[in-house]
Amino acid sequence: MEENQVYQMPLIGDPAPAFEAVTTQGKIKFPEDYKGKWVILFSHPADFTPVCTTEFMTFASMADEFKALNTELIGLSVDSLYAHIAWLRKIQDIEWNGMKDIEVKFPLIEDIKMDVSNKYGMIQSQSNTQAVRAVFIIDPKAIVRTILYYPASTGRNFDEIKRIIIALQKADKDNVATPANWQPGQDTIVPTAGSCGTAKERMENQDENNYCLDWFLCFKKEK
Repeated sequence: MEENQVYQMPLIGDPAPAFEAVTTQGKIKFPEDYKGKWVILFSHPADFTPVCTTEFMTFASMADEFKALNTELIGLSVDSLYAHIAWLRKIQDIEWNGMKDIEVKFPLIEDIKMDVSNKYGMIQSQSNTQAVRAVFIIDPKAIVRTILYYPASTGRNFDEIKRIIIALQKADKDNVATPANWQPGQDTIVPTAGSCGTAKERMENQDENNYCLDWFLCFKKEK
């Protein structure tokens, strides 16, 4: 990173910052290498730490589930490539929560100079030498769609991260929104009407595929 260079953390709806990096799976160029893919870019504070170890075991065990959703995983910390490799090898020796012999096949970025982590706002006030526990969900057009931050003491909920991917893909595909606690297969929300006339029509034109609880709350049946 250039001295005194200041980065603005990307916000939801912004283009994801581009970068080139060395990883445990070779060099990557983002977003060029991930065209047409959803991406989960996530950071962790440090290798050889307990919470991060459980997270990497969980992410690696779910890698095929994410691939089935056209989603690639990219990890990051400010540790060296050698530390990454040693840690990932050690993870294969650990058995936890029904998982064992876990091989991490997705790339883990070496970010010693904090180039990528600074571009994504992963270095925050709790430490200027470690990345926070962050998650950026980026769509196939390289647009940031979700940002999640967790404190160092709290492991991420990976079922929720997967649910967010599914919900975003559903919203994009069918032009709908998803209600609180939505799960795949449940009814979705029809976007709010843009005018009173349209709202009235929505209330009057309910059918076997759509229903409204009020003019501003209409659902599309998914079953």
